Amino acid sequence: MCISGRSDSTGHSGAPTHRTTGGPISTELRINERIRVPEVRLVGPNGETVGIVPTDQALKLAVEADLDLVEIAPQGRPPVCKLMDYGKFKYENAQKARESRRNQTNVIIKEMKLRPKIDKHDYETKKGHVVRFLGAGDKVKITIMFRGREQHRPELGFRLLQKLAEDVQELGFVESSPKQDGRNMTMVIGPHKKKADAKIDADAARASKEQERAERKAEEDAEREAAHAAGPVAQKKERGRSENLDPEIEA
Repeated sequence: MCISGRSDSTGHSGAPTHRTTGGPISTELRINERIRVPEVRLVGPNGETVGIVPTDQALKLAVEADLDLVEIAPQGRPPVCKLMDYGKFKYENAQKARESRRNQTNVIIKEMKLRPKIDKHDYETKKGHVVRFLGAGDKVKITIMFRGREQHRPELGFRLLQKLAEDVQELGFVESSPKQDGRNMTMVIGPHKKKADAKIDADAARASKEQERAERKAEEDAEREAAHAAGPVAQKKERGRSENLDPEIEA
């Protein structure tokens, strides 16, 4: 038996319905007239607790204080609202977010490849690069590459990695111990300094060098000016002596 007027998931007409997806959830705080609950737990502009008051009364207090009523905890029962300057609040939050992004640094892993039988000169060159990377606050992945029969002597690579870790221990520490990976053996050395701290030190060193360069240039300019000022006098005296070399000629 069919019951007229029954509706199913396809709707009354039998045609499929089109469901629309909602937009992104807003993270904006509700303020002033957008707060439509009957009462709120009110917090004053200095963080003092006022208590539970009707929303209309809270709005009136906001107008009298030339502030906004801002819902800071909508999940509360009743929601928690605070009297504040919302424009100033948003500006300060934006400034904090911008500063936080500026202080964030991407972790960069540099890689340095060595052979197990590397000669002393090449080792010192490679170590210099590792020192520079660690000094800049970057991690360094050291890779020992084995070829041919060297693959049967992993202890050569292990000793080389240990030596390198000891040589740079003032700047970095072994973050990932040596491990065999096919024909290669790898180890990761992390810097003692954070990237941001290393950048601050580098900027300070650069500023110090620029100041020394400016002071040296100023000294050279002063010496040049002094020599230029004394030059004509010295030449005049020298010409005077050369003219009176004959003792029979009176000065």
